[in-house]
Amino acid sequence: MPRGVAVARGAGGRQRPWVRKEAAAFTKWSQPWKPAPERPDPSLQSTGAGGRGRCGRVLPPGPGIAEILMNRPHARNSLGKVFVNELFSALEQLRFDEKVRVVVFKSEVKGVFCAGADLKERAKMDDAEVGHFVKRLRNLMDEIAALPVPTIAAIDGYALGGGLEMALACDLRVAASSAKMGLIETTRGLLPGAGGTQRLPRCVGVGLAKELIFTGRQIDGQEAFSMGLVNHAVPQNEQGDAAYQRALTLAKEILPQVSMLFVDIASGMAIEGMCYAQNIPTRDRQEGMAAFKEKRPPRFIGK
Repeated sequence: MPRGVAVARGAGGRQRPWVRKEAAAFTKWSQPWKPAPERPDPSLQSTGAGGRGRCGRVLPPGPGIAEILMNRPHARNSLGKVFVNELFSALEQLRFDEKVRVVVFKSEVKGVFCAGADLKERAKMDDAEVGHFVKRLRNLMDEIAALPVPTIAAIDGYALGGGLEMALACDLRVAASSAKMGLIETTRGLLPGAGGTQRLPRCVGVGLAKELIFTGRQIDGQEAFSMGLVNHAVPQNEQGDAAYQRALTLAKEILPQVSMLFVDIASGMAIEGMCYAQNIPTRDRQEGMAAFKEKRPPRFIGK
């Protein structure tokens, strides 16, 4: 069964799935597709305990939306070594692609976004290996957060532990109302180690974040929306991809807009000051002030 991670560009149009049984993932094309070469690029291959993995690079014309498709069905998209390597590879493909304006994270495993760390694989690691791998997971989430374009997590099923931490690393989150989310590490004698203790409070506030982490409680999409953990909660559909469909709609709304830069507050204030200084002598600012004074619509000329 196809598995792994793939990058798909041009989401949102009429899509035709193409599955190669020997590949580790399938890719959606927005244009009429052509078979890939029989010999895939060795640099996109990886092997390991999780089985063969492939992260495909797709370059058909598209409207600027790219998808990272997660498809490790036998392990519920759990974050094993090979799977994490594939995600790093997918992010590297997208980071410097100027045609990509929005990235959507989507699961191809029905009922699951990401089940978190692969604990079966971790049980075979010694303490040093565990520390190294958790640091790598933390770096992965930081890489997601550092993508220079808006990112959206489409949560159509379980997002637990590291799976929720992945969603938290995205700029926006859309969930099916029936989806289940939680930082459940404390129920396993662990604690969130890939950014959950820092990103969750920034979404829901310190008090609620402590409660969710201390108890390891799972919440559904509607409750997540009510506490600000997700931006939208939608009823699940028969296809099981309601969150994904809403995420695509949101991505299309974002496309024509100017991307905003969010940094730490001190750096942000400095950048804001520099931008405002450039705005002060412009003719459009003067026109805006004059229009306000004269109680008429402004006539901007882009200067």
